[in-house]
Amino acid sequence: MTEVNPQQVSAPKADETAPAKAHAATAKPSGGGGLRLGRIGEIPHIGLVLALVILGAVGLVTVPDAFATSSNMVSILALAATIGVITVGATFVIIGGGIDLSVGAVMALASVWATTLATQAYGPWVMMICAVLVGTGAGLLNGFLISYGRMVPFIATLAMLVAARGLAQRMSDRKTQLVGPDNQLIVDLSTTRVLGLPLLVYIFAVVVIIGWLILNRTTFGRRTYAVGGNPEAARLAGINVRRHTMMLYALSGFCCGIAAILIMARTTTGSSTHGDLYELDAIAAVIIGGTLLTGGRGTIVGAILGLLIFTVITNLFILNGLNTSDQLIAKGLIIVAAVLLQRRSLNAST
Repeated sequence: MTEVNPQQVSAPKADETAPAKAHAATAKPSGGGGLRLGRIGEIPHIGLVLALVILGAVGLVTVPDAFATSSNMVSILALAATIGVITVGATFVIIGGGIDLSVGAVMALASVWATTLATQAYGPWVMMICAVLVGTGAGLLNGFLISYGRMVPFIATLAMLVAARGLAQRMSDRKTQLVGPDNQLIVDLSTTRVLGLPLLVYIFAVVVIIGWLILNRTTFGRRTYAVGGNPEAARLAGINVRRHTMMLYALSGFCCGIAAILIMARTTTGSSTHGDLYELDAIAAVIIGGTLLTGGRGTIVGAILGLLIFTVITNLFILNGLNTSDQLIAKGLIIVAAVLLQRRSLNAST
């Protein structure tokens, strides 16, 4: 009887399976909404574009004199700019397998902190830097609690939502803080126009372009897809998953800081009420754009198209004098439909 060498039937070593898992972790993800990505790039989201066209047609039929005007188009873009910057950060977090419920409250806290009399005394540049630092700091704290504190993202960011909103109320004494006349540079971001568009729209466009480049053309972007798709495989591939997750939340907070500057420019104020329900609008826009809530798949372009759909819907409700509660119901139905379509697409692919 032949004697069997135990070494011949032993389980494969970890370093023998790591290359296969590493390949899976760095594989090119597929795009959201059933669309395929080429080298983590986006093919035009035909369905979302079609939805925008339909909404435009509804606007032309229902309120032709008010909808198809240059001033209304600028209003839509200006409204989309603030939430849009937040949406870019939220896209990174959700693709990375997380969720951030605190974005609206962090933006409010950054706006309040930047408009205190002590901060305004140093001038507009210090105010803007303060807003960005406060947002980034809150994001880092979120990421630290989630990555190293082992907290569930939903709980950690929910706690930040409550704490940031409360701190903003305490700092402002529940009062609206006006941007002083010596800091007109911030207000100019909303009032100064180039080629008919306010500067804040260009800031929004720059954030979107930089976000797209980071997500699709850098190692950071590829690692984000890998961490969201399979954290364990990403770890075996040599990615520091904890550190990367913390950086994703810091990026989301950084975007909240920029959004705080834009909301200060638009309203000339800092207030603890800024950003109410912005987290829902941002997350909904990301979902509508085809990003999976489970992570690992999504696009910046899809998220921005989803945002524009919600913004146009809001604009149409306002122009038609419809009830705000009906608008919220419509948004809720759209979110449910998008999630159901995602699940159907996933079931079909498996």
